Amino acid sequence: MTTVFIISAPSGSGKSTLVNEVRKLLPDLDFSISFTTRAPRGSERNGCEYFFVPRPRFEEMIGRNEFLEHADVFGNFYGTARRFLQEAQRSERDLLLDIDVQGAAQIKRNIPDAVSIFILPPDRQTLERRLRNRSLDEKSVIERRLVTATREIENYAKYDYILVNDRLEESVDALKAILLAERLKRRAVEPSTEERKTIERAEQFRLQNVQQRLQPILASFMPAAAQGGD
Repeated sequence: MTTVFIISAPSGSGKSTLVNEVRKLLPDLDFSISFTTRAPRGSERNGCEYFFVPRPRFEEMIGRNEFLEHADVFGNFYGTARRFLQEAQRSERDLLLDIDVQGAAQIKRNIPDAVSIFILPPDRQTLERRLRNRSLDEKSVIERRLVTATREIENYAKYDYILVNDRLEESVDALKAILLAERLKRRAVEPSTEERKTIERAEQFRLQNVQQRLQPILASFMPAAAQGGD
């Protein structure tokens, strides 16, 4: 049985690095490369970071119901092709989706048992620094991304797991534990002692178990977020 994992995060939270690292460590894990109508940036290559397609082709794919989810982000379309899930199911592998909060909501409606993970930066200041260091975007673009990040973070309470990406090595280990734990819980076999430790490790990042740690992070973005989303 294929387990679908959803990973979302504000731009600049280090999500792509986390996903790339954990994919090296876990077997039987497919990754869906999203389609987008935006132009490639820097060294991005078609079929690696994204499938870059013209807007008319994307709209044709929408019309043919080829997407599990799709969304308009900053004036560009992004979407997850349905065929990636079909291929994962045929090969009996799990599927990892790197999508924004709009797409995650669509996936959860269509696949209620999908496991959702939200990646948070340590605070707003760290996110702003990462955005400025990683790109040559104008100040107005960075400010827009920070505003969008605040809106996305309001949705944190809709996710099963929350992972604060402060130290990369620890975050990779935590994400690996979450993915493995969900696999273990869906088996019809009693977990070993070592496997129970993995499950216990993953439970530390359950939404209900991280509320206290989240308060200063949420407050750094906006006081209202600290009261929780709906």
